[in-house]
Amino acid sequence: MVEIKSQFDPSLRNILKNKKQVAVIPVGSIEQHGPHLPISTDSDIVTEVAKRISKKNNFLLLPTINYGVSFEHSPFFNLSLTKTTLQRVLLDLCKSLYENKVNTVFIINGHHGNLDAIKDIDKKLKISKNFRVFSLSYWHFMEREFDHAGFVETSLMLAISNNVKMNLAKKGLVTDGMSKKEIQNLGRLASKSFPKATKNGVWGDPRKATKKDGKRIILEITKNLSEKCQTCLTGHSSKFHQ
Repeated sequence: MVEIKSQFDPSLRNILKNKKQVAVIPVGSIEQHGPHLPISTDSDIVTEVAKRISKKNNFLLLPTINYGVSFEHSPFFNLSLTKTTLQRVLLDLCKSLYENKVNTVFIINGHHGNLDAIKDIDKKLKISKNFRVFSLSYWHFMEREFDHAGFVETSLMLAISNNVKMNLAKKGLVTDGMSKKEIQNLGRLASKSFPKATKNGVWGDPRKATKKDGKRIILEITKNLSEKCQTCLTGHSSKFHQ
């Protein structure tokens, strides 16, 4: 792995002479995660996932874009970019990477609200047929259903951070026993106003989360996501994956 921010210009330019370089851009968010997780949770998790993927595959790792599209969490705390702004930043970074002789980029996404912003970026670039961009949201690469400040995110944070206050963890919206249609309706409501859907800003129940579970889940994500990256690299399609 080459962590871009710690490199020096001469050595980095020498590394980039290899025309097969692959870059990773982690994208997170700054938003409420209940009373027990820090507002940096999405960015913290996606940074760790991206670091592990980059190390495993010897990719170039860019600094995390810590801000995402999180307006749906208002009036709970969020620092948000518009969809257009985040998309523009990613487009500019991809163009800059191409000019620096990187021909493949993986955008690793850590926040659901960013999905519209990263959609079809490869089609919007129109740089070269040899330049490929893939977007992969890390929660698609684990067996458990994803949540927000629930069991999964809390377990992941326990595995990678010391900034978790389990004594403040409270049960949030739990969808056990609900129909698929009811869950979909709640999902649509949450995408517009998360507090209206969850009341306390938590989707799931974090109270039984453990560091052990978090380690297992992040190993699962790393394995499956790494395999997906390799599939993208060896395939012949530049299709945008979410």
